[in-house]
Amino acid sequence: MRITTLTSRADACARACALALGFTIPISVALDNILLALLLVSWLASGDFREKFAAIKANPVALAALLLFGLLTLGLAYGTRYPGDGLRYWGKYIDLLFVPMFVTLFRSDQMREDGLKALGGALILSLIVSLIAHTGLLFGNPFVPPNSADAPVGLKYSITHSVLMAFGAFASVLVARYTASRAARVALVGLALIAACNVLFIVSSRTGYVVLAALMLYFFITQFRWRGLVAATALGVILFGSAYYGSDMFQQRADRAISDLRDWKPETPSASSIGMRMEFYRSSVNIIREHPLFGAGTGSFPAVYGAAVAGKHMEKTVNPHNEYLLIAIQLGLVGLASLIGLFSIQWRLAAQLEPLYRDLARGLVLVFVIGCLFNSLLLDHTEGLLFAWATGLFFAGPPSAKTAGRAG
Repeated sequence: MRITTLTSRADACARACALALGFTIPISVALDNILLALLLVSWLASGDFREKFAAIKANPVALAALLLFGLLTLGLAYGTRYPGDGLRYWGKYIDLLFVPMFVTLFRSDQMREDGLKALGGALILSLIVSLIAHTGLLFGNPFVPPNSADAPVGLKYSITHSVLMAFGAFASVLVARYTASRAARVALVGLALIAACNVLFIVSSRTGYVVLAALMLYFFITQFRWRGLVAATALGVILFGSAYYGSDMFQQRADRAISDLRDWKPETPSASSIGMRMEFYRSSVNIIREHPLFGAGTGSFPAVYGAAVAGKHMEKTVNPHNEYLLIAIQLGLVGLASLIGLFSIQWRLAAQLEPLYRDLARGLVLVFVIGCLFNSLLLDHTEGLLFAWATGLFFAGPPSAKTAGRAG
């Protein structure tokens, strides 16, 4: 009886930690790490491994995440790297190991609903902090990232904040779509518009601009078919046109991206963000050609990239700002196929979920498929943990009645 009580309490603790992470992921790295440690210990202490492993084995998304993490683990056994880089990079991807745990913890409708509420509350708080920072009131505040009226983020830096706000805007209109209360729908749509304007007019992040555009296009096309394409185009012209002509920051970022791309020359040192990224990409492709199949090993990027640009007066980096290239350099085409396979399985299996979770899951995939072109999102703490947590939550649910009926 005592063991049963302990395992029951451990299970309750694991579920509480999973829910709490929904609120802390957009807010605090320190709280995330504490909750992850508690979740791991309590998940293991709660027992019932036969049922847990059965749920994991039956979930292709969880297995795909484990496969990618397994390849990163095997990548520690070979290659060239600076001392400590192997485990350091491997540890950055350990969030993938939690995907199966989240799948077992979010199986009930109530847990998934509460998880979405926790994440929504944190995103609203981040939005409020960013709007207050826009007034200059948070300048010098030690509890938030360096803020000013010219660069007002929330509780994270600009790229992370813009990705969170873009996904938050998308999630808000989706929930509004499936909400019966008219007042709640109006409030959620208004919140989505504020979050979108935060990305376009206030926060400086080109990644956020592209992700928001993709999510907006997906929403309108899936909800309204060909008419949605017309609506998305019209709304996009209004929002992005207003941002270009109404926000000096947006206009400067857009114009600078075009000019930096035009001015970039291969093998020529560049001081611009776009120019350095282009050189990172070009040099990374050359490294992949030298280690095409299995890569240079987990954590090898700083060493092999430093060797590739030695004597060329090029900027050294520990991150190519592209997850596909980073995985391919470490694990070769095998690892790249595993990453793309994970995204593909998520997109395909999302069709079996209830409509709300189907679209949330595909929106998450779009965020990372696109965001990983310009940043190593899975390497970053907040984005990587959000991916693992949201993947577990969205894909823990049963198939929709419609798809389940077809399967039967």
